[in-house]
Amino acid sequence: MKKSITTVIIDDELHSRDELIFLLSRYKEIEIVGEADSGEKGLEIVMRKEPDVVFVDIEMPRMSGLELAKSLQNMKNVPLIIFATAYVDYAAKAFRVQALDYLVKPFDEEQLQETMERIKERLVTTDKSEEITTGIAKLAVEDEGRIVYLSPIDITYLFREDRETIICTKERKFSSRTPIKDLEGKLSGYPFFRTHKSYLVNLNKVEELIPWFNGAYQVKVVGQKEEIPVSRNYVKSLRERLEL
Repeated sequence: MKKSITTVIIDDELHSRDELIFLLSRYKEIEIVGEADSGEKGLEIVMRKEPDVVFVDIEMPRMSGLELAKSLQNMKNVPLIIFATAYVDYAAKAFRVQALDYLVKPFDEEQLQETMERIKERLVTTDKSEEITTGIAKLAVEDEGRIVYLSPIDITYLFREDRETIICTKERKFSSRTPIKDLEGKLSGYPFFRTHKSYLVNLNKVEELIPWFNGAYQVKVVGQKEEIPVSRNYVKSLRERLEL
């Protein structure tokens, strides 16, 4: 990921812009390269600066945040869109224009922290994807004295058991002494998601999301009988990643 995350803030309310700038100033990786009080000015700045991230209000005169987001989809390098608005009713429309997240005013610091984690995760994934295109990119695991090379797209999920990480494909399971956190880093260029502190799931293999108890869920993946736990803290992020 880049050392700095270039950011533009677009909101017709000065107070909201100032509040968001103040909150983002706590993140040393954020570099604010522009701000605007209208969609038209914001579009001009974004086209010129080509930032990594755009925080934009939805309800603005003349050009709304949704209209701006649609216009940005035509860029060669589309920035990550974070809607920052007082209106919760636009969430579904926001994600239809491929918004990464949706912040509700007044801004909650914990919610902003979650947003920052998603931004960093997405930018790391993008960088890793660019690296992967230049190489073979297979995961090496030991198997009875041999080294087996697994294609990440064939892995359904991984989990930690005792002191080993179990790597599951549709056909069989492999064990590795590599911590799941390290394997998560190696697989960050692929659509893997941490559903639980001990589980990492390939989102392309998910078939069902099943309610469990106390707000927790389980997921069913292709070719596996086991149902994988989803901690309630991860449910919202998981659904946002999976659903249109």
